[in-house]
Amino acid sequence: MITRSLGAIVAARLRQFPAVALIGPRQVGKTTLARSLAGDADSVYLDLEDPADLAKLDDAAGYLRGFRRRLVVIDEVQRAPGLFQLLRVLVDERTRAGESAGQFLLLGSAAPDLLRQSGESLAGRIAYLELSPLDVCETGGDLASRLWVRGGFPPSFLAESDWQSAEWREQFIRTYLERDVPQLGPRVPAETLRRLWTMLAHGQGSLLNLAALARSLAMDGKTVARYVDLLADLFLVRRLPPFHANVRKRLVKSPKVYVRDSGLVHTLLRLDDEDGVRGHPVAGASWEGFVLETLIRAAPDRARASFYGTATGVEIDLLLELPGNRLWAIEIKRSSAPKVEKGLRIAIDDLQPDRTFLVYSGDERYPQGGGIEVTGLTAMANALAELEPAREV
Repeated sequence: MITRSLGAIVAARLRQFPAVALIGPRQVGKTTLARSLAGDADSVYLDLEDPADLAKLDDAAGYLRGFRRRLVVIDEVQRAPGLFQLLRVLVDERTRAGESAGQFLLLGSAAPDLLRQSGESLAGRIAYLELSPLDVCETGGDLASRLWVRGGFPPSFLAESDWQSAEWREQFIRTYLERDVPQLGPRVPAETLRRLWTMLAHGQGSLLNLAALARSLAMDGKTVARYVDLLADLFLVRRLPPFHANVRKRLVKSPKVYVRDSGLVHTLLRLDDEDGVRGHPVAGASWEGFVLETLIRAAPDRARASFYGTATGVEIDLLLELPGNRLWAIEIKRSSAPKVEKGLRIAIDDLQPDRTFLVYSGDERYPQGGGIEVTGLTAMANALAELEPAREV
């Protein structure tokens, strides 16, 4: 069992809010984490993909009222959209009876539906937390290369061999395309969505160009935009927005787009092991996305992530606006002997960040001049995690 960093935060939110929604992609470990938390309390667990559990909610009000003073865990809660209005009533009843926190833990893998339904009914009564795939803070920095190649979904990372890991990821992609997307979103041809997903993997970390994607897929830009929205809503793709700075330069206005799990990037491109990944042109961009995801997860909850780019090609891979009006600039290099390029120093002069880091594939930490700190991924992630008081609960 790998201890999940989010576990302590979920427990803390349950002590604070009547309901907590734990969201994230399928197979990321939401159920395992919820069961471990429920095992420490007097609780009941319902999986709404199990027909027997779903049938228990035919008379949901009568059934759930039988578990006062107990934590009720409801998995795949978006499958019962009519349940949220009842949950508001039950939360208010239990709150008036003196049970103000820790009433319901809701798990979901469809962000738009769950957030909309719960937001309309449970506003002010619910906290939202996203569980992402494993990261180096959870697996240990010595396994960073394996985590990068296989990705952070637990069954993929923990597979006995690279072949088994690759096969699991292939089946994961197929299941999402053929079963989950039709259930959770609009009717999308599986082959079309896979082609789009693969194109995004080829362009990992590039500016989102909907017109170019539309031409390649022979469809209109609005349709492609909806498909990208769908992949983002399912926690499979990230659109990283550009940073808006008050500088006298023409700035990039389009977001960058990343397939969020590096293991899925590699499977979409048919790269099954470390040798295949390192020899492919996408290796640098894949590493960049892997580091970026790790650092965004490690950052404080209210941090805002973006990138800086100008029309002349000056860039910083990741900017984190941290609580307290602090700006951290982070450049990402896969090289074990990274060099500071002129563009980074120009960007630093433009933005004047509070701290600037160059994150690379090694483990040493040393200054590089001009206020730039060279550091490894694990140390950088730990430094960000320590900024969030809630992580110490």
